[in-house]
Amino acid sequence: MNNPIYLADQQTAADLQSFLSRAKRLDQEGLVRLRAYGRVLAAYVAPIFSGNLMDQGPTILGLRTCELGRDCEVDAVVPIAAVVERLAKIVSEGINAPEGLKIVLPDSSRAPWIGISPPRQGWQSIGTINETRLTQIARDGISEVAGTLPEAVGGPIAARIRGEIWGRGIDLELRVPTGAAFVAAGLGFLTENEEVGVYQSEGWVRLSSEHGHVLAKASTKFASI
Repeated sequence: MNNPIYLADQQTAADLQSFLSRAKRLDQEGLVRLRAYGRVLAAYVAPIFSGNLMDQGPTILGLRTCELGRDCEVDAVVPIAAVVERLAKIVSEGINAPEGLKIVLPDSSRAPWIGISPPRQGWQSIGTINETRLTQIARDGISEVAGTLPEAVGGPIAARIRGEIWGRGIDLELRVPTGAAFVAAGLGFLTENEEVGVYQSEGWVRLSSEHGHVLAKASTKFASI
């Protein structure tokens, strides 16, 4: 059994529930990595991932942080659905506690994307992308996936086609994969007309908005001009 975590208050629980509910809609069987040191909890999800370390497809992570009510040390990979269920109970009860709202996590699972870890330091700002552009890129990608995949195609072929579309870079300068726009929109990280920061470090890129972060390996593939 994993160590419990103690969320700071009801609002924190509701925010985390909203984030993970959106992540579950993008991946019904998805997992979340919960990492806590001190009083900050980092929740990582992977709406787009290649399946194993040898694949060439993109792995794109969503990250949301929140405040804890007491010091914790946790590193657990657990089903999103199980955490959402526990959060829903806490939110419905509407109770706050001075020591924080306790959540007992289920046993850890294994996820193929856990071995792909973005850097924690060294991020440098390289520009911004407006929300309207990211939203349109996400919509265009969804349409392209739907239009490219024949109904009868599944498994590895479908995964390869999706990987080619979502792994393609937005432009040569920023090298942000198209899938990062999809993840940012799908996780509810975008606010109307917001300028979303773009950062890079050690071959990774990051989109950072007011509501969360999207992290991915910098794209090396681009649409033909």
